[in-house]
Amino acid sequence: MDLKELPLNVRDDNISEETNILISSLPSHTDFRGNKLCNYQGCWYYYNTLQGVLNFQAGTTWLKALTVALMERSKNHSFDHHPLLSDSPHGLVPFLEIDVYQESSTPNLDKFSSLPRLFSTHMPMHAMHENLKDSPCKIVYVCRNVKDTLISWWFFGSAIHKMEPNRSLLESTFKSFCNGTIYYGPIWEHVLSYWRRSLEDPKKVLFMRYEEMKEEPRVQIKRLAEFLGCPFTKEEEDNGLVDEILDFCSLRNLSGLEVNKTKKINKVDRKNYFRKGEVGDWKNHLTPEMEKKLDIIIQEKLQGSGLTF
Repeated sequence: MDLKELPLNVRDDNISEETNILISSLPSHTDFRGNKLCNYQGCWYYYNTLQGVLNFQAGTTWLKALTVALMERSKNHSFDHHPLLSDSPHGLVPFLEIDVYQESSTPNLDKFSSLPRLFSTHMPMHAMHENLKDSPCKIVYVCRNVKDTLISWWFFGSAIHKMEPNRSLLESTFKSFCNGTIYYGPIWEHVLSYWRRSLEDPKKVLFMRYEEMKEEPRVQIKRLAEFLGCPFTKEEEDNGLVDEILDFCSLRNLSGLEVNKTKKINKVDRKNYFRKGEVGDWKNHLTPEMEKKLDIIIQEKLQGSGLTF
C-alpha cells in the first residue's frame, strides 16, 4: 500500500529533525503491517503521531456524538439542523495529537469549535498531565472491555490499511495486544492512567464504561451531562429530550447519515468508524485459548487497582 494512502498519523513523513533524533534513541518496533512505532514514556506511537504528542506537550465515536449533542442543546439546535447532520463526530471533536498539534506546537485554536471547545485524544493520561494539571478543562474517558477493544482494532486497522480482516491478522493483532506493542499501548497502562486519575480527581476526570453506557444509557448520559456542567432540567426530561438525544446519537442513526456513509476524514472512510458496537462480539472471533491468555494478562496487570473487567 502506498504510504501516502495511509492516514497521516500512521505515517513517518511529517517529523522534525529533533523528533528524528529523539526517535533514534527510543525503543522501536515494526508492526505486522510494516508500520514503524516507537516507545515514548511507556506508550507506543507511530512516528507522525509522536510528533503531534510532542507538539502538544509543548472513546469513541458514540461518546463524541453524545458530548456534542449535550453541549449544543444550549444553542437551541433542532435535530433537523444539527451539526452532526453535516459533519461526523470525529470532525466536530478533533484529535489533539492528530488534527490539532500535528503540524505545530502553537496551532490556531480559533478555527475549532466555539467555547467551550471539545477535543479528543488517544494519549494516555500521563502524556497530558503536566499540560492540563492547572487547566480548568474536564476529561471524559470511555473504557471498553479489552477483548472487544481488540476485535474493534482488528477490524478498524484492517479497514484503514485496506486489508482483509482474516485470522492471520487477528492473530498478529492479538500478539501485539498481549505484548503491549499495539498503537497507543500497552492497553492496560492506558486504561489505568485514567482510572487512577479519576479516583484522585473525580471532579476533573470522569471514567465511563462502554458496557454501562449500552446497558443503562439514560443513567449514563445524565451522569455525563452532570459532569460537563450542563445537567438536564426537569422540563427537558419531561419533554423526552434525554431519549431524543440517545436516539439521534445512536450508532444505528449516525451510521445511516449521508455524511457518515460517503465522506472521508484523514483519508479514512467515515463508515469505518461504525461497525457493530455490540458488547461481547469478541466471543464470535477469539478462541478459548486467546480468551484465557487475555484474562490472565489483564488480571495480572490490573491487580490491586480496584479496576476489573
